[in-house]
Amino acid sequence: MLNTTIPVLDQGNADASARSPCSTNGSSCTMKYEAFKVACSSCNLRELCLPVGLSQPQLSHLDSLVATRKTVKRGDALFHTGDPFRSVYAVRTGFFKTRISSEDGRDQVTGFQMAGELLGLDGISTDRHACDAIALEDSQVCVIPYAQLEDLSREFSDLQHQFHKIMSREIVRDHGVMLLLGSMRAEERLAAFLLNLTQRLHARGFSASALVLRMTREEIGSYLGLKLETVSRTFSKFQEEGLLEVKQRDIRITDEAGLRALVNSVRC
Repeated sequence: MLNTTIPVLDQGNADASARSPCSTNGSSCTMKYEAFKVACSSCNLRELCLPVGLSQPQLSHLDSLVATRKTVKRGDALFHTGDPFRSVYAVRTGFFKTRISSEDGRDQVTGFQMAGELLGLDGISTDRHACDAIALEDSQVCVIPYAQLEDLSREFSDLQHQFHKIMSREIVRDHGVMLLLGSMRAEERLAAFLLNLTQRLHARGFSASALVLRMTREEIGSYLGLKLETVSRTFSKFQEEGLLEVKQRDIRITDEAGLRALVNSVRC
């Protein structure tokens, strides 16, 4: 079945090629550059480097910056609310949820992050994390020290521009969540959620119509502002109407146009 991680190179080979020294021989440098490009093309950090066409020395700088990787087991936290902010994290493999806790002790899911996306941007403004980041499956992240990223961004304006684009995208995504919670019915919220999830997975080379949900129905409900029974009932309704095939966490979209029609019905 489909999983939500991106295939990567053999870890030992990828790390060795990224760290191997560049000799004074020009061909050796070219070989290292090409090997590093291959490693990046299989790495979820490619958003930060490949699209902006960094040179070989710039790629080497970035490689040294993100040399640390961290494994987070399913159910464990990458960081908690109130933890000091020191790094942002690029999800290399796996799936995370972010959540905040209300004063009455209830948890509110604020997002789901998959391979190729960043975690930790919430800590930039206050130097402390404003949410918990919990692994929904065994995951691995690249650790990017933020102070060093700032220094590198000042040195390479293209990298700074790309990082600003990523932060802007997060703001736009937050606006989309506000739309979900503010004006959509339950069916429209779930349809929009599933379409967004499959679109993000498809951009990473997976099926545009089939997926395995890494989150529970309860977590989906928390994110969409719906009760658990409402989420379950809506999944059943979609299946009865021929929009989906549902087998526990295995989902196959059978009528994408029908789901899009539901979402488009709320647009001006």
